[in-house]
Amino acid sequence: MTAGLHKTIAITGATGFVGGRMLDLVLRSGYEARALTRRKQDDRPGVTWVRGALDNPASLETLCHDADVVLHIAGVVNAPDRAGFEAGNVAGTLAVIGSAKQAGTKRFVHVSSLAATRPELSIYGETKAKAEKIVATSGLDWTIIRPPAVYGPGDAEMLELFKMARLGFVTLPPDADGRMSVIHVEDLCEALLVLLPEQEDFTAGIFEVDDGKPGGWTQASFAKAIGWAMGKRITAVGVPKSLLRLGARADRLIRRDKAKLTKDRVNYFCHDDWTIDPQRRLPAQLWQPQIETRAGLKDTAKWYRQNDWL
Repeated sequence: MTAGLHKTIAITGATGFVGGRMLDLVLRSGYEARALTRRKQDDRPGVTWVRGALDNPASLETLCHDADVVLHIAGVVNAPDRAGFEAGNVAGTLAVIGSAKQAGTKRFVHVSSLAATRPELSIYGETKAKAEKIVATSGLDWTIIRPPAVYGPGDAEMLELFKMARLGFVTLPPDADGRMSVIHVEDLCEALLVLLPEQEDFTAGIFEVDDGKPGGWTQASFAKAIGWAMGKRITAVGVPKSLLRLGARADRLIRRDKAKLTKDRVNYFCHDDWTIDPQRRLPAQLWQPQIETRAGLKDTAKWYRQNDWL
């Protein structure tokens, strides 16, 4: 498959942080795009907007019609209860798979999460693991990619860490030496672009991507890198799990369904190893990360300032 043939990519989640960047990249690469959206969007060359949602079968049918590839990015990262995760990650994936098959689309690229490798730790991880099973048993020409923590300009999830760093500290899980992998949103999108064409090496493959740092980062070293990006010398503060649970209760009381620190996330945060499996990396001749993380964090901090997010 070549982009020059004006292949059509059907994208879920195209109005989100990763999906928005992916939509830009798909268009720059010469593909046509059909993108699912809940709200009216401005007209854009190369994009057919499809009003609807994952729980709207008619819209999914329109989305997948005549698409060469379905790129399923949409998912629920945070929800107040199990039902929210199940609806977004499990039922949503099942519905998109069903529509892709009905439309005769062969290729399906699914964005999962490193959390799926530890389904016992969170409802989020459990539902992402269930979604992976749905994709793997779909009978389509599928590929799954598991990003670790994704950051970059426009990301709302890591914003809290930058806000803390501005004040001279960053709170961490109990084990500051716990390890984590990260990836810049642009590098993740370039990896997804590589996966779009039909290629034997990718069929029924599960890949994990990161910034290329061997062994990943410790929680403390990543916090200090954010401090460096903000021009601050920060103190990394390890918070006991019991206090994080209290914080989750308080956040739920204050921000209700919009709470960032939830009971589900506390278990996830406190795990001591969120690094990718190097054996699952994409072939180096096809993709390698291009953005060094400290430079990427500095660009992210600059974007937050310019857009008054801090």
